[in-house]
Order: sequence, then C-alpha cells, then structure tokens
Amino acid sequence: MKYYLHALKNYSNFKGRARRKDYWMFTLMYVIILIFATIIDNIIGTTFEIAGTNLGYGWVYLIVGLLHLLPSLSLVVRRLHDVGKSGWFYFIILIPVVGFIWIFILSIKEGEMGNNFYGSDPKV
Repeated sequence: MKYYLHALKNYSNFKGRARRKDYWMFTLMYVIILIFATIIDNIIGTTFEIAGTNLGYGWVYLIVGLLHLLPSLSLVVRRLHDVGKSGWFYFIILIPVVGFIWIFILSIKEGEMGNNFYGSDPKV
C-alpha cells in the first residue's frame, strides 16, 4: 500500500527513477481498485452498453481510470528512466502488439546499476 500511496503523492514527478517493486506494487493495487470499480458499476447499474451488449464497466471505472492517469504515466516514465530509456520511449506502445510487449519487457527488466543519465540508483 505504501508504494501505491507514494506513487499518488509523486504524481507530477517525471524526473528520476522508479524500481520494479515500486511499479509492480502500484500496478497491483491499481488493478485491484479497478476490479472493485467494475463490481460497483455492476451493482449500481452504471455499466456502459454498446449495441445492446453490456461492457461490464461504467462511470465508476472511468472516473477511477482518469484519476490514476497522471500518477501511472509518471511512474511508467520513471520506470523507463530506471532501465536507461527516455520517457518519450513510452510512445512505442502505439505500435500494435509489439509496442505493448516491448514496454512489458522493459517493465520487468532490472534497472541499471549505479547512476545513469536520469539519476541515482533507487535501490541504494
């Protein structure tokens, strides 16, 4: 929980580096919160429908996602910095399938040891 709260407090910090543990603990809490938002949407009946098909999520899910947009983006940029990539490298995700796989590989890769261009090693 402390990693999640730390990421929320650091929502506007796009400088520095973020460890794998910081990234994945935030992601775990975020996914759990999104699951609860989906459940709440289904309970209160605010799910979206397209062409008569219930999508399973609705306004609560959408609001939670928008509230987490900036903190998660800043965390991804800092995670990319930890592996020695620029934050602009995140735009590779726009390449279908390959971009997502490449960002996933970078997110599980161990960060660079010692100082790099983006700051000091967060593990120290």
